[in-house]
Amino acid sequence: MNVGLNTAQEIASKGTRAVKSALKLGITAPTTVRRLISPVSKKAGLPPGSLVHVGPENKEPIRIDVFDFAAEAIEERDDVSLEDAIVFPEKGKSRWVNVVGVHDPAVIESIGQKLEVHSLVLEDIMHTEQRPKMEDHERYLYVVLRMLQFNDEHQAVESEQISLLLFDNLVVSFQEAPGDVFDSVRERLRLGRGKLRKNGVDYLKYALMDAIVDHYFVILERFGEVTEDLELLVLRQPRPETVRAIQRLKGEMILMRKSVWPLREVISGLERGESKLIKKETRLYLRDLYDHSIQVIDAVETFRDVLSVLMDLYLSSVSNRMNNVMKTLTVIATIFMPLTLLTGIYGMNFQYMPELAWKYSYPVLMGIMVAVAGGLALFFKKKGWF
Repeated sequence: MNVGLNTAQEIASKGTRAVKSALKLGITAPTTVRRLISPVSKKAGLPPGSLVHVGPENKEPIRIDVFDFAAEAIEERDDVSLEDAIVFPEKGKSRWVNVVGVHDPAVIESIGQKLEVHSLVLEDIMHTEQRPKMEDHERYLYVVLRMLQFNDEHQAVESEQISLLLFDNLVVSFQEAPGDVFDSVRERLRLGRGKLRKNGVDYLKYALMDAIVDHYFVILERFGEVTEDLELLVLRQPRPETVRAIQRLKGEMILMRKSVWPLREVISGLERGESKLIKKETRLYLRDLYDHSIQVIDAVETFRDVLSVLMDLYLSSVSNRMNNVMKTLTVIATIFMPLTLLTGIYGMNFQYMPELAWKYSYPVLMGIMVAVAGGLALFFKKKGWF
């Protein structure tokens, strides 16, 4: 008996959490449609290569952090000036320059001039709604990725563009705002763990991409938890809020699919390309990263299918509840119909009704009514209608 009580309490607790999760997801999450449509009106009519920032407004100054490393040594500097940061390191060393903020055209143009980067690439760096892609410019490789993070307050995905430039011994990464998923890469560089220091900048670029893809799995786990809550809610307490929550989650899946689906083309292009900037050893790791991207895509597609099933399950649950209510009302109405007929007959004001003069008329009529109601109830119960 105690086990049953504990189980019931646990289910009730989970149901309450599911309701709160659904309310958050269905009501307070930002609109998905706005995040799926790129705001490109600022660039309308401008010539190709125009440096115009497209994305969330940012008034913070651009910050540049630098990692200089070799197999046995590393130097880390924060908030470095543009002149000191955008310099190719001496032979035998590698440099990672992380640019936080892409909203200042003057800074981005100066970086492009120092590194001799094409103006169209600079334009794509400032247009933060790019589709993941890879471009081979011989001297350098340009890669665009979408870094996704889960917003606990809104129960929604936040997408940020990460641009990577790979040169012979230099990697320059561009992100829109502070906060990223590269802490594990920085820690490995500081501690000298693994092959990160020894294998050069192409392996560093792979490590940055791997950190982004690995974080996709973290987001998928969070979506799995929310989906489980929604499933419990659909089965036990289907509400109108549940539909909004499921629809919102489907929108988040569309956003994630848009960010992840082109990724396999990017990684495949790096793995199978002929660029001399990527060593043969690194291509093996890129192949493994390609497998991870396929796993993410499969998981996203699976979640989309599960959410579609949940929507169908919700509609079925609501329909079944309505059918049960209608069946109950129908049974009650059917039982009372013959009783209403009897009371209607003997409620007529005719003068010559012989039964009215009989002293046992009332108890006999009551007995007939009870027998009719009981008989109908037994009949419906035998049929399994209630």
